[in-house]
Amino acid sequence: MKLYLLPFYTLFLFTMSQVSYAQINLFACEPEWAALAKELGGNQLHITSATTAQQDPHHIQARPSLIAKIRRADMIACTGAELEVGWLPLLLRKSANPKIQPGEPGHFMATKQVSLTGKLAVADRSMGDVHAAGNPHIQFDPYRIAKVAQAMTARLIEIDPDNKAAYENNLNNFITHWQQSIHQWEQEAASLRGKSFVAHHESWPYLIKWLGLKQVAVLEPKPGVPPTTSHLSKVLAKTEKNPPDFIIYASYQSDKAAKWLSKKIGKPAISIPFSVSEDETLTHWYNTFIHQLSEYDK
Repeated sequence: MKLYLLPFYTLFLFTMSQVSYAQINLFACEPEWAALAKELGGNQLHITSATTAQQDPHHIQARPSLIAKIRRADMIACTGAELEVGWLPLLLRKSANPKIQPGEPGHFMATKQVSLTGKLAVADRSMGDVHAAGNPHIQFDPYRIAKVAQAMTARLIEIDPDNKAAYENNLNNFITHWQQSIHQWEQEAASLRGKSFVAHHESWPYLIKWLGLKQVAVLEPKPGVPPTTSHLSKVLAKTEKNPPDFIIYASYQSDKAAKWLSKKIGKPAISIPFSVSEDETLTHWYNTFIHQLSEYDK
């Protein structure tokens, strides 16, 4: 009996090793695209995220460990629109990986798949951390997420046509669930329409448009420049006359300025997770921040 089982077992192990080897290595620049890729790729993908929800994606070091990971990638999924301009070009150059260079199928930028708000005709560093191509923080618009999902699926199929049926099935399941979730989120957040807030950074234009919010001031004097005493004094003078409903800052940002203003005007400061936490789904992340916003005055 053992003599017959051994060749079969050996063949099984060999087959399994080939399946593992055949996985597509996907390098995501931000956790939201890693989470989306996991929904769409399932077991066909081996996914690595360069950043976490507690990091500022503008400012990441091109560490040797990231170079080693991107060197093995068959595809990258990043935000684009110059969000990673300080570190991704260096990673791409150091990787010497022809599959993921601009213009190749393995080079996927989420912001290239949707329209962007806040485009600038002229931009330079004196204006702060601005993006001439448009605001890159599209992860806060579920409708744009759906468009990115469709484009990412098409790209995965281009790279890995053998698994086309699996990718298409995963996309259909994701879109069905995502559309149902959007309806639930919009119902929960209906009371937010018309509410005003102060932002720490210009991070929320897509959330503003989606939920009908009003941004009345920004704690940073320029995008990416830490709040200064003189600028905060101006914000305070403005908000004392017309108090906002709340203050928003990303969870990776310092809470000092937001809590200072909160104490001065008696309005809540809300820390919003800027992306998906480890082992969290996109749906769970949306559930979290929508609930945080909807419950601010209760």
